[in-house]
Amino acid sequence: MKTKLDYAFYDSKKAVTSSELRELYRFTLWGKSRSLEDIERMLEGTTMCFSVRHEEKLIAFCRILTDFIFRGSLWDIMVHPDFQGKGIGSALINYALTHPAIRAIPLIITYTSELEPFLTQYGFERKEGALMLLRRPIEYS
Repeated sequence: MKTKLDYAFYDSKKAVTSSELRELYRFTLWGKSRSLEDIERMLEGTTMCFSVRHEEKLIAFCRILTDFIFRGSLWDIMVHPDFQGKGIGSALINYALTHPAIRAIPLIITYTSELEPFLTQYGFERKEGALMLLRRPIEYS
């Protein structure tokens, strides 16, 4: 999907390479030491990846692990520093959470402290050490 600002959004792990991701991870505190081999294995085991490109360069990424019915977890939200503060992160999260394969999942959870203020605008709330987005009433058994 292209926008008027020449940002292309992708919903496939085939749209990113492990070397491109390693470049984004180097700007994070938690992902700097990830190896190419581990990133490749992570991509293989990830349910859905969402990414943004500008002029063919990978500038943003996140991923979701899910069963597509009851639960999902959001991981590795990254925006290249040159593109932070321009709405790219918001557009990426919006794209991922409203994706047809994801939007009906009633519970999306993520574990982060640094992005809590950012994610609360999408309905995420702090619940016992995690941030959770509840889309509809959930029965707990």
